[in-house]
Amino acid sequence: MKPARLISCLAALAILAACATTPPAPLGGGPQPAAQLLLDSGDQLRIVVLDQADLTGTYVVDESGRIAMPLVGQVQARGRTAESLEGIIAAALRQNYLRNPDVTVSVETWRPVFVLGEVGAPGQYAYVAGLTVQQAVAIAGGFTPRARQGFVEVVRRVDGRPVPIRLELLDLVVPGDTITIGQRLL
Repeated sequence: MKPARLISCLAALAILAACATTPPAPLGGGPQPAAQLLLDSGDQLRIVVLDQADLTGTYVVDESGRIAMPLVGQVQARGRTAESLEGIIAAALRQNYLRNPDVTVSVETWRPVFVLGEVGAPGQYAYVAGLTVQQAVAIAGGFTPRARQGFVEVVRRVDGRPVPIRLELLDLVVPGDTITIGQRLL
């Protein structure tokens, strides 16, 4: 084997060995399957109670974090998953009205994300499951020439309160996040 080719092969093997021993970097935003996303004000829910057309319908989580259902009344949705809300509604219906209610809760529309600052078209955008910071920026028209691209400031609601956090471009966003792209230093 020629020396140049041998060096190329050894370099390729070294790169492959480094890839095999280096674990992938975790996402700072953490994986957020739709089943684990927490409900909050502005989410639009589809609630189906089997064989109960009067209870089946679309409900919007209000500013206080609740939905209002016939027979059940006000139900706290903020901070819960759709799956846990199913159990709460079923328990409330079982208590006084139905023997064995079959309740399904699904999210029709998540609250939007907001992308502000140094992007082509700042504004409000629909949330889709698995949305990363980089994808949100792309949807908002991409970075302007003055944009800082290393990390972004995000305001996320936790227990109904805004909490500032710092995310990298490949981190996941959650519904309701306000992403602010700052200016880079010249």
